[in-house]
Amino acid sequence: MKSRENLVRLKQFQVNEKRRQLLQLDMMIAEFERMAVELEAQIVAEEKKAGITDINHFAYPTFAKAARLRRDNLRNSQSDLAQQRTTAESLLGEAEAELSKAEMLESRDSKIRDAEVGGRSAMIG
Repeated sequence: MKSRENLVRLKQFQVNEKRRQLLQLDMMIAEFERMAVELEAQIVAEEKKAGITDINHFAYPTFAKAARLRRDNLRNSQSDLAQQRTTAESLLGEAEAELSKAEMLESRDSKIRDAEVGGRSAMIG
């Protein structure tokens, strides 16, 4: 029944991989959030320095426009990552369920093997 042991190890690896991917997505979302907050602070500072907060004003700072665009792109990417995270969470749940099933099968098989070995030794003695 080595195949069941290998199956359990495979499922454990898959669960660990899904958890790692989820953690990576969380770190990327947090990093994008940090960068967006920094850009927002830079936009506010640039607008304050120029004295213009109207985006459509002809003298609105170019740096602030570029920072706004970058911040918006980060927010969009963050939203996409949040969707990927939701998918990854469901895949992790499925992988954990498969691992649980494999562990139950392995447990059942090991009990059967132990019973067989115990029965054989009783027959020999």
